Amino acid sequence: MHCGPVRLASLAERFGTPLYVYSADQMLERLTLFERALSDRDHLLCYAVKANSALALLRLFATHGAGFDIVSGGELERVRTAAPEALDRVVFSGAGKTSDELDLALKAEILSFQVESEAELALLAQRAARMRRRARFSLRVNPDVFAETHPYISTGLSEHKFGIPIAQARRIYRAAREQRWLEAHGVSVHIGSQIRSAEPFGAAMARVARLVRELAEDGIPLHSVDAGGGLGIDYEDGSSFDAAATVREYIESMETALAGLKVRLVLEPGRFLVAQSGALLTRVLYVKKNGRKTFVITDAGMNDLIRPALYQAWHEIVPVEPRRGRRSTVDVVGPVCESGDFFARDRRLAPLKPGDLVAILDAGAYGMAQSSNYNSRPRPAEVLVTGRNARMIRRRETVTDLFAPELGLS
Repeated sequence: MHCGPVRLASLAERFGTPLYVYSADQMLERLTLFERALSDRDHLLCYAVKANSALALLRLFATHGAGFDIVSGGELERVRTAAPEALDRVVFSGAGKTSDELDLALKAEILSFQVESEAELALLAQRAARMRRRARFSLRVNPDVFAETHPYISTGLSEHKFGIPIAQARRIYRAAREQRWLEAHGVSVHIGSQIRSAEPFGAAMARVARLVRELAEDGIPLHSVDAGGGLGIDYEDGSSFDAAATVREYIESMETALAGLKVRLVLEPGRFLVAQSGALLTRVLYVKKNGRKTFVITDAGMNDLIRPALYQAWHEIVPVEPRRGRRSTVDVVGPVCESGDFFARDRRLAPLKPGDLVAILDAGAYGMAQSSNYNSRPRPAEVLVTGRNARMIRRRETVTDLFAPELGLS
């Protein structure tokens, strides 16, 4: 197996395991698909930093014109560090922004605050007045649109904590006109993540477009419509996944709803740009049988990639240098002291022996970003491959790193 022209086995030998490996070329290829599909519309692609917040990836996307969707003050500081020139291309999402985070973003003069409640809008007005800085905002409306996805990552129904009911938005925009330091910049919507059909996006955008037209009648012209992110990938059969067709269908569904509206379309792709560009390399430590079960125990654990344990998510697992022989049914698990520490259960795999290297595919999104130090395990290194060049973009943590924030025993 290779990442571009670079052998994965050589990367494991050079940098050790567990190891996250990313393809810069594939990430930029995905970014280009959006740019081409949106060539006839004023637009801005804001990479969702929460998917993978590696500084090198933020720099890569900023260099190619992307903005950023952030959900915390920490993510804002990541953008400031990696690409300070892109601060005016930042939109700030999230349901629980603090006063300190609002102040930080006001000082940075970001593009827009995606406001999720009337209370947040009141706080933003207060902080903006105190700093005497005008705050551009977009209400994140909840369109009450169902999207078929895992319930933990569905966000567009009235029962979810996110956003403002769309029926209340017109009143809130009208009231905001009385606030000197607030500027209604746009409207925002995000209905969930890992959505494989374009239909829910189109339905949500149709409701948003109706609101934009109503506000125009009220003398409140909006400059942008932020459609959020959430476009899904195929984790189970990535080799046959037609990314270009998926993007075209996605954009067409929204363009149909926005027909006649001269607004900038803001999109927040995250997973779609980086998930299939990344893999987690791990070595087999042991192969053991417990009754009828065969366990392949690897040096990566749920602290390195929690998605299977958290969402019961499927990741294809592939031997980097396959052995000959019949496939057998195994559980691929890690060394963490939890029964939920698994990457696959009852998976048919080619023969594996201790020392073999396997790749857990489609791990570029919500892999390292959700990693932890559970069981006092240092987190993996990360490597970015561009063409034939592979460079480490995050060193492997050490036990000394884990102890650094602690105040000692005295």
